[in-house]
Amino acid sequence: MPIPLLDLKQQYATIRDEVLRVTGEVYDSQYFILGPRVDAFERDFAAYCQSRHSVAVSSGTDALLIALMVLGVGPGDEVIVPAYSFFATAGVVDRLGATPVFADIDLADYNLDPKQIETRITSCTKAIMPVHLYGQCAAMDEINRIAAKHNLAVVEDAAQAVGSEYGGRRAGVLGTMAAFSFFPSKNLGAFGDAGAVTCEDDATYEKLIDFRVHGMRPKYYHRYVGGNFRIDALQAAILHVKLPHLEGWTEGRRKNAERYAELFADANLDGRIVLPRELTGRRHIYNQYIIRFADGGTRDGVMNHLKSAGIGCEVYYPLTLPQQECFTDVPSAGDPFPNSDLAAATTLAIPVFPELTKDQMAEVVREIGKALDETRNQKPETRT
Repeated sequence: MPIPLLDLKQQYATIRDEVLRVTGEVYDSQYFILGPRVDAFERDFAAYCQSRHSVAVSSGTDALLIALMVLGVGPGDEVIVPAYSFFATAGVVDRLGATPVFADIDLADYNLDPKQIETRITSCTKAIMPVHLYGQCAAMDEINRIAAKHNLAVVEDAAQAVGSEYGGRRAGVLGTMAAFSFFPSKNLGAFGDAGAVTCEDDATYEKLIDFRVHGMRPKYYHRYVGGNFRIDALQAAILHVKLPHLEGWTEGRRKNAERYAELFADANLDGRIVLPRELTGRRHIYNQYIIRFADGGTRDGVMNHLKSAGIGCEVYYPLTLPQQECFTDVPSAGDPFPNSDLAAATTLAIPVFPELTKDQMAEVVREIGKALDETRNQKPETRT
């Protein structure tokens, strides 16, 4: 049976009436940019993240960008980022004329390895940008200790991590600022692009508010050069409808991760597949469920088999950031990043959305087992 990587139609069916009601109210009001709908969502989103402030913006990428702009990142500055992440993590640094400095990841959680950071710090370093990749927070205690020692800002790239926790604290309050994405496929997804920045500091919050509207306050008076980072009221209204359901959806993903662990164990695939695991003191929200193949050469074969069987899967990400053509001239791009390289070559995302049934999950595991057996049988015998 066809099994999509993500099925948002099932989620929408449960909230359809409420979404149509609030969007209809926005249409009737003809108030489409910022306003009370945005204010209400920002208030409740900040509370969900255990943060004092949130500022809703136009996308997750713009959330990262505005955070760096408020910090004053620009030409001559350096920002330390993981070598393995979505493009925007490094792209926003480059867009500001600053230099992304790549550091390797820890394969235990696919996040920035704190042990790789300190040797990357120079007199030009302005900030560290850890990514809470796939829904599990980076090692923030160690990262914050290094940042404090060198007087650096920490910007959490929490695009995939809404509701993730580290030591009982939510993503969004673990650094100087945090950037979230509400791209439709995220655990909390809009009906288009949207994002948010959280922070604890009042002065930082005020600057974020100004930078969101071209650095303007009052109207037509510009103290800063900001940008047009305004969120649509429609998106804020939809996100506000979804927010109370987020914990239930997250627990559905977490339960599915537990079921996968049982199913893979029953399939006797130990040693051939490395499953994601929730590290001590953290809460994993499984924005993606990433498996890694011990024999890296089997990943593409398994992926092709799953797709031919109608099972959704995806490679996040086939190239590391230093391998991207646009970053070939970045000084650190030529350094070795063995863990990032391995993750790019051997990992695969499989379905984990909350509405996934146990029978569907069993079929996913069964087809992965078949694909691994086929791959093993196709390998040429070694003659002695």
